[in-house]
Amino acid sequence: MEIQVMEDILGRNDQIAAENQQLLASKGVFALNLLGSPGSGKTSLLEKTMARLKQKFSLAVIEGDLFTSKDADRIAIHGVPVIQINTSGGCHLDAQMVREVLGQLDLEALDLLIIENVGNLVCPAEFNVGEDEKAVVLSITEGDDKPLKYPLVFKESAAAVLNKTDLLPYTNFDLAAAGADIRAIHPGIEVLEVSCSQDKGLEAWIDWLCQRVDAKKTGGERA
Repeated sequence: MEIQVMEDILGRNDQIAAENQQLLASKGVFALNLLGSPGSGKTSLLEKTMARLKQKFSLAVIEGDLFTSKDADRIAIHGVPVIQINTSGGCHLDAQMVREVLGQLDLEALDLLIIENVGNLVCPAEFNVGEDEKAVVLSITEGDDKPLKYPLVFKESAAAVLNKTDLLPYTNFDLAAAGADIRAIHPGIEVLEVSCSQDKGLEAWIDWLCQRVDAKKTGGERA
């Protein structure tokens, strides 16, 4: 019975997610669902992304958090439209939450929508919200065992960003092992090594994202 209830919840969510995706597709908007643990650096990566792309694309951000608007306030400084969704204890955003705020955005003028999900490596991976693709951020400080412990989020993501590589000398994180585990879970996934604090490796991330935004606007294939 519990399995049936879960399937029913996911089924309703997937239906709404498909409607969200259809709406965004009709406007040529590429939507990215950004996942990762609290403290992995999702918002820092977003800030670096906004700074580099706000002159190239029309951007907007949906911020998901249990409480407060601290992350949304950080994004707003960059002059990018941002909408805060507080889940009041919920561990993930769902498609209905996203649908309720899409009307607040000028989708006709938008190129890229980034949805920063609630900090969690488990629940957000199970709920599509209408995105084109997911990306997961894993901090070096979290440990290289996390991909095998939480495989679904890596299986569902098109890119894995290994952040805070500047801290590698102070940890026992094995980059090669983590990369191999991630690719074993999801062959073909893009694994990107970055340090947001040191501005290292970010161009590969920006290029990855730009290819997808450009392809969505033109209706063509990604490079």
